[in-house]
Amino acid sequence: MSEFWKRTLSGAVYVAVVVGAILWNEAAFDALAAMLAVLAVREFNRLTHPHCWMDVLSETAALLMGLAVALYEGSDPVVATYIALAYIVLVLITLLAELWNKAESPLQNWGHFLIGQIMIALPFALMNVLNHISPWLMLAVFVLIWVNDSGAYCVGVLTAKKMPGGNHKMFPRVSPKKSWEGLFGGLAFTIGAAFILNRFGWFDTITKPGFELLIAGAFAFVVSAFGTLGDLMESLFKRSIGVKDSGKFLPGHGGVLDRFDSILLAAPVTLLFVVILLNC
Repeated sequence: MSEFWKRTLSGAVYVAVVVGAILWNEAAFDALAAMLAVLAVREFNRLTHPHCWMDVLSETAALLMGLAVALYEGSDPVVATYIALAYIVLVLITLLAELWNKAESPLQNWGHFLIGQIMIALPFALMNVLNHISPWLMLAVFVLIWVNDSGAYCVGVLTAKKMPGGNHKMFPRVSPKKSWEGLFGGLAFTIGAAFILNRFGWFDTITKPGFELLIAGAFAFVVSAFGTLGDLMESLFKRSIGVKDSGKFLPGHGGVLDRFDSILLAAPVTLLFVVILLNC
C-alpha cells in the first residue's frame, strides 16, 4: 500500500474513532481520552529515555488522573476522590524514589515526569471535563482544529508559490513550513467553520442572546491560536531531541503526540473560555 493510502486510511480511522467516541456517550470518550493519555505519555517517555520504573509510574499516573477526572465529572465523585488520592501518593512515591536512584540526574527525571503529567496527561484529562459540559463543544474543538490545520496548509502552500520571495515564516527554526499567511488563513477558515457550526446549534450551551456570532468567532479564535501554539510546542520538543515523529501509532501520521499536539493547549484554554462564559 502506498504512503498516500496509508495516511488516508489511518486518518479516516482516527477521525471515525474520535467522532464516534464523542457522539456515543461520555464513558466512551472518557475511556478513549485515558487510553490516549497513557499512549502519549509513553511516547514522551520513549523519546526522553527515563528508567523503566519511571516509565511505568508516569503512565500509571496519567491513567489515574484521567479516571479521577472522568469519574468526578460523571456519576461517582467518591471513587474519583480515592483515585485522586492514589494519584497524589503515586506522584510523591515517584519524586521520592530519586533518593535511591544514583544513576541519573534527579532533576532531569523529576522534570520529565512532571512535564508528562502537566503538559500531556492533564490536557487529555481536561478534555473529559469539556466533553461532560457539552459533547458538541468537544467535537467542535476537534473539527475546528482540523479545519485550521487544513486551511493553514492550503493558504501556506498557495502563498509560498504565488508571493515573490515566498511567504513569511513564523518560526523557521522550529517549523520551517509554518507561515504568518498560513496562520491567518487557517484562522479565517476556522472562524467561517465556527459560524456554520453555530447555525446547527453546536454552541448553544455557551451562547448568549444577541452575541451568538461573537461567541462562535471567539471560540474559533481560541482554538486556532492555541492549537497552533500547541503544534509549535511539540515541534520544538521534537527538534530539540532530533526526531521527526513522536512515534508510529498512526501510519503516515506519526504518533499520538503528533496527532493531538494541537489539543495540548487548545483543550485547557478552550475549557477556561467555556467556564468563564458559563459563569458570566
